[in-house]
Amino acid sequence: GILDPPPALFVKGAIVPQDVRAAAVIGSRNATRYGIGVTRLLVPPLSGRGVTVVSGMARGIDSTAHRAALKAGGRTLAVLGTGIDVCYPGESRDLYDEIPARGAIVSEVAPGTPPLPWVFPPRNRIISGLSKVVVIVEARLRSGTAVTARHALDQGRDVGVVPGDVDLMRSAGTNSLLMDGAFPVRSADDVMAF
Repeated sequence: GILDPPPALFVKGAIVPQDVRAAAVIGSRNATRYGIGVTRLLVPPLSGRGVTVVSGMARGIDSTAHRAALKAGGRTLAVLGTGIDVCYPGESRDLYDEIPARGAIVSEVAPGTPPLPWVFPPRNRIISGLSKVVVIVEARLRSGTAVTARHALDQGRDVGVVPGDVDLMRSAGTNSLLMDGAFPVRSADDVMAF
């Protein structure tokens, strides 16, 4: 369950029973070519095995995960940090339009809520709460992705991490999580073990 559950969720599309087999795939908005490539390799086999991919529709790793799931014919859930009727970022309009037919867009805030900074950190508990396992591709030490990892651990979820370059700040958070006991993710098989 979700600690501090939202009193209600606004849903565009549908959450269906098969979505209980869900994995969050999240990471840096300023993703590297490596992070984008790994996400494109991880997600299709998960989708092919009936795993619903959950993410936050942000640029970078999140939007790449949604696109890879859709391209593979899988389901995906996008948890917004805005009202259900506000597409943010605007460059994700294709996802906003396509996801409801093959998953759902979800938000806990009232329709019309713009992208306010205080809305994004709390939405991360919903991303992890909808997932059995949380996979982090790239993250700085202090980031929304690191917040999601903390929520996942508090919720008793398994946290997997794609190891990153030791000399990149974008990998400092992921590599730190590995040191703290997250399991390493090298392929979809590593995720399916949980």
